[in-house]
Amino acid sequence: MDLDPKPIPEFLAQQRDEVAPPNLQSFFLEFEDFWERRLWHQLTEALLNFYENPESAPQRIPIYKHFVLSFSDKINQLKFVTLGLSAARESKDNDEALEFLTTIATKVNKPASKDAYVYATVEVARVKLLLGDMEGARKALDEAEKNLETFDSVESVVHASFYRVNADYYNAKLEFAAYYKNALLYLACVNVADLSQKEQQERAYNLAIAALLGESIYNFGELLLHPILDSLKETEHSWLRDLLFAFNAGNLTRFHGLSGHLSKQPLLQGRSSFLREKLCLSALTEAVFRRPPHDRALSFATILEETQVFPEEVEHLLMRALSLGLVRGSIDQVAEVARISWVQPKVLDKEQIENMKQRLMEWDGSVNKLGNWMESRLVAGA
Repeated sequence: MDLDPKPIPEFLAQQRDEVAPPNLQSFFLEFEDFWERRLWHQLTEALLNFYENPESAPQRIPIYKHFVLSFSDKINQLKFVTLGLSAARESKDNDEALEFLTTIATKVNKPASKDAYVYATVEVARVKLLLGDMEGARKALDEAEKNLETFDSVESVVHASFYRVNADYYNAKLEFAAYYKNALLYLACVNVADLSQKEQQERAYNLAIAALLGESIYNFGELLLHPILDSLKETEHSWLRDLLFAFNAGNLTRFHGLSGHLSKQPLLQGRSSFLREKLCLSALTEAVFRRPPHDRALSFATILEETQVFPEEVEHLLMRALSLGLVRGSIDQVAEVARISWVQPKVLDKEQIENMKQRLMEWDGSVNKLGNWMESRLVAGA
């Protein structure tokens, strides 16, 4: 979109009087005042406030090209990129947006403004994803990550942008564990309350799918404790939240009650055998966790009952749990007993907390009995 060059005051007056809605016209008086007085910080803040207003959309590109670029080297480069990204969203299509963003990234690719360069590069990657250029998106994200690793500190908005787009890349590639990690890192950089309800539900839905299908994810603790998951309550996807808690508790009965919903999600339906193994492993760790440390020798028959696997699968399930680091211990194949010395910690629901409370009470009673016995022995020996 080429613009006829004209003096800044004349351009601002034209935008104010002929284009801007009445409630935004006062901004242009501020723009001209700050520009004439060279108050670059105040001018930047005024522009950011203007660009945040939805009604400014038709003017963002003209103001960026004819006004902002004229003093771009004099303002904070990260904020300059923020203005550019806002303007780029008004491009007529993704190809135009890509060209726009690439120009911004090139402009701030300087040693003193690497944070701004990363911010712009990540947005280039986002648009390449939208265009289906997975290789180009990965290259841009790798470039951004390489620069991020050199920073001692950086604005959270830069990290949030990187993790968000990196997560979107892995989601498109169906790399569930990588998506899960990056999506949670993104949420750690933002205030969830600032996200729209639609975005919260979309993130929660994708995270739940990734948690269930991630081949290296056997502990959902961080997600189960995250408020983002509550956005699924009282929605058509609330069953997915319930399914996560069922998996975490190794609750086979609750899972079977929810399994009818799996057909609603082709990815889950297509990985039913993997989900079954994952649930059985969770049931195994839960069976170990419920027992006190001195009573963690489980017979194969007990494991069979707790996990509902076939008899010939018990040993394989134990070996799988050991190899994944979910438990530690040994297997006595002759006696058909698994002796577990450690089980991976997990987030507890109310029922599990109640079970732990009962175990602590039993332990307290045992300690009291031992104390009374020692005291009686001391008295008897006196």
